[in-house]
Amino acid sequence: MSERGRGQRGQRPWSVCTSEMLGLALAGNGLDPDEPVLEFSLACSDLITPSLDRKPNTFVAVSCNTSEPFWTKHAQTEIIEGTSNPIFLSSIAFFQDSHINQQTQVKLSVYDVKDRSQGTMYLLGSALFTVKELLQDKDHKLHLTLRSAENERVGTITLVAWQMEERRDQRTPVSRLPDTINGRTVLSVDESLTESLGVRAKYASLCKDTFLRSAFGGTMSRMYRFPTTDGNNLRILEQMAESVLSLNVPRQFVKLLLEEDTARVIELEELGELSPCWESLRRQIVTQYQTIILTYQDTLNNLHNYKGPSFKASSLKAERKLEFMPTNLHVQRMRVQDVSGFDHTYDLVTIGAPAAHCQGFKSSGLRKLIQKFEEAKKIIYEEECSALSSSQSIVYIPQDIVRAKEIIAHINTLKTQVSYYTERLSRAAKERSSNGLERTLAILADKTRQLVTVCDCKLLASAIQALNAARPEYIASKVSPSADAEQVVLRNDQDTLLAKWSGSNSRTSLHVDWHEEEWEKVWLNVDKSLECIIQRVDKLLQKERLHSDSSEDMAQNDQQGGSTPKKDGSPAGDEASAGEWSEALYPLLTTLTECVAMMSDKAKKSMVFLLMQDSAPTIALDLSLQYRRDVVFCQTLTALICGFILKLRNCLRDDGFLRQLYTIGLLAQFESLLSTYGEELAMLEDMSVGINDLRNVTFKVTQASSSSAPDMLPVITGNRDGFNVRIPLPGTLFDALPREIQNGMLLRVQPVLFNVGINEQQTLAEKFGDTSLQEIINLESLARLNSYYEQFKEVLPDDCLPRSRSQTCLPELLRFLGQNVHARKNKNVDILWQAAEICRRLNGVRFTSCKSAKDRTAMSVTLEQCLILQHEHGMAPQVFTQALDCMRSIGTREGVTQKNLSGVLPVRDLRLDPTLLYSLPLLALSPNLLFVWLFLSVAFLLAKLRYS
Repeated sequence: MSERGRGQRGQRPWSVCTSEMLGLALAGNGLDPDEPVLEFSLACSDLITPSLDRKPNTFVAVSCNTSEPFWTKHAQTEIIEGTSNPIFLSSIAFFQDSHINQQTQVKLSVYDVKDRSQGTMYLLGSALFTVKELLQDKDHKLHLTLRSAENERVGTITLVAWQMEERRDQRTPVSRLPDTINGRTVLSVDESLTESLGVRAKYASLCKDTFLRSAFGGTMSRMYRFPTTDGNNLRILEQMAESVLSLNVPRQFVKLLLEEDTARVIELEELGELSPCWESLRRQIVTQYQTIILTYQDTLNNLHNYKGPSFKASSLKAERKLEFMPTNLHVQRMRVQDVSGFDHTYDLVTIGAPAAHCQGFKSSGLRKLIQKFEEAKKIIYEEECSALSSSQSIVYIPQDIVRAKEIIAHINTLKTQVSYYTERLSRAAKERSSNGLERTLAILADKTRQLVTVCDCKLLASAIQALNAARPEYIASKVSPSADAEQVVLRNDQDTLLAKWSGSNSRTSLHVDWHEEEWEKVWLNVDKSLECIIQRVDKLLQKERLHSDSSEDMAQNDQQGGSTPKKDGSPAGDEASAGEWSEALYPLLTTLTECVAMMSDKAKKSMVFLLMQDSAPTIALDLSLQYRRDVVFCQTLTALICGFILKLRNCLRDDGFLRQLYTIGLLAQFESLLSTYGEELAMLEDMSVGINDLRNVTFKVTQASSSSAPDMLPVITGNRDGFNVRIPLPGTLFDALPREIQNGMLLRVQPVLFNVGINEQQTLAEKFGDTSLQEIINLESLARLNSYYEQFKEVLPDDCLPRSRSQTCLPELLRFLGQNVHARKNKNVDILWQAAEICRRLNGVRFTSCKSAKDRTAMSVTLEQCLILQHEHGMAPQVFTQALDCMRSIGTREGVTQKNLSGVLPVRDLRLDPTLLYSLPLLALSPNLLFVWLFLSVAFLLAKLRYS
């Protein structure tokens, strides 16, 4: 920086700029659209108010006039109270979509707010200038006289244009810049933050980056200039964007659920003919599935027919047609540039608490519902054990059910792989490729033996016996039917469909004429078929080697002039030899395929029958609970994918992070501000289960087929046992990844949730209610966070982690967090701040939630941003409160509130004045929390009604 710039920086919170602050991007040269084409700061002096008994509470509203015959409100500053000489921290920025030029007129209107809570204010005075006047001033600074409506002088307003001066000598002088390009006005550019991703800047523009632009849009930006303790200034770009994934992910997810449940019905139908009692049970289970399938179909149709904005407003959180969409999902970014010129980017995702609002919370949330469901299953299991203790019947334990699901998954996978390598072996035989034959046979043998190992278990054998006992022919083969006939009775028990078996053949009787040896013969046939193929291939290869040796001997004899008769040397003989391998292996491969199909079919049907028996007593409750869990998980998954995309793109050049990612996975830290009282307690239950389910999610990064936006959207595969999210990257970005990720390594997720209620309902919960759920959740997450850090220390060096100015090391932070989690302290917001810092220090992704992701979320996000600026970038502590108020009153979070109140219109087009959106205090620290909250809420509603 120049000496003149340093001297002036010590006198005021801004520096004098050169004439380069308007962008060539207006002519379409592709400069960073995140950067303003014009930015200036404002200060007022000697303001005069009609009332002499108080000093004004002022803010400046900025309007512009381009080609239209009317003024358009563009931005405004924060409110500064009790001074006639306010200096505003928020700068006024015109971005590329403002379409300003040198002839644009700008009006500065200064308002005096008499009563902030009531919204009473009046125009103190205004001043006009053109962009050209600001450019032509040698210091690019204007002192304008403020005049009232009566044309009386009421003070002075000063504006100074900003420009970082480190790169001044690298830029084109203003005199050399053309005035127009293709008939459009062209102005010079502030290049201070337009560096591409490289050594100095690890940053990707939300507006310009092709990959990010495919997932995010509707970006809102705000600029600030905050002074530091050393007399310099921080340049802050605050951004907030929506995501098309709010709709795209639910569409994919619901489609997968629909396919999974449809496949379950097909599996039940493919069980074949069953005895009347079991057939009746199957029909009723299928009916339950068909009902839920229709619900998923309706949901999918509604999602495809939805034509609204790419975010779901908080007022729609209970809208059944959109229940799978996350509420108020936005990405929040703060980009900081200090005097060194380096960019520091802080991203987080804000989302309304993932919960099943449509289904209500009278019966509590998922956590208690799952607990009640498991208790009901346990009671049924104990009753069956007691009823069948005197018989030789089978009762499946919960571990058997888990094992059955695993067996079905393994059979499906291995059967497909065996079929694939069988076809490849046949192709290698046709091509007479010795190497291909050996390699493919080795893989085929391995996969086939794995399949045999899976099928060689007692659980499968007993399940096959049970299925055979349920066949009509087995019932008919009874010499004398029992007087106590077998029955399956379905009844309603506490609004839950339950199934009860009665009779001597309850559940699955072992009194059958089918022996375990018969199942053993099935999988032994597969093993023998494989051995036959191995032996035949060995003979073929041995014969090939003998033929090769014989050919070499003949070649040597020819060279020595000898004459040896040639055997089978005709073309017809060669063709016969070429077809010999294929003909020899074809019947053996056919036999193996048939045996594998028979074994897989029997094994899979028996496991499906086992699962049918287990689910039948509680099928209605099971499906209802699963639907609620699907709704909550889909909302949580959408937020996770947004966070993963942001983190991956920003850290694409961070080798330490990428190594950490494929070694121990991604840390996803969710911060919740829900109370533990009333409906929000049930929401917290839903949210905690949805976040825990993220442990079944993996990511895989692939190369995008093209650079078009649809081809770079994530693709979800899998089922409820585990989902995989494929993230397509453009080729240039994919090439920057380490080999492990390029080769398709699955990337895991470690989710943690910390909750601290801060509103008036939490006050009631702490005095009259129960906060145990919050304590349990925080303790569980603390354990997982400590475990993640222990894994990190075991396998990774400390230099993988980002640098921090904090004097507190990570182990100390974790110890402090543990102390706060174990301490029974009301509204202990230290838990949230320490967990957030640990997450950032561990390269994690941050998520912040409250009921609707508006007020409490805005409080948390803006407070976190100011704490980061103070602790990591040296923002002057004396401006902390003003900076916090500035971000809360006119920042991007205020834009989220506007969108939820009035749709997706920009702030400047709304009739409701942004100044009436009160700046929320730190309610978490207020001793009179309830009264403050009620007072502000009533004031806000009155102001809204007044201007509606």
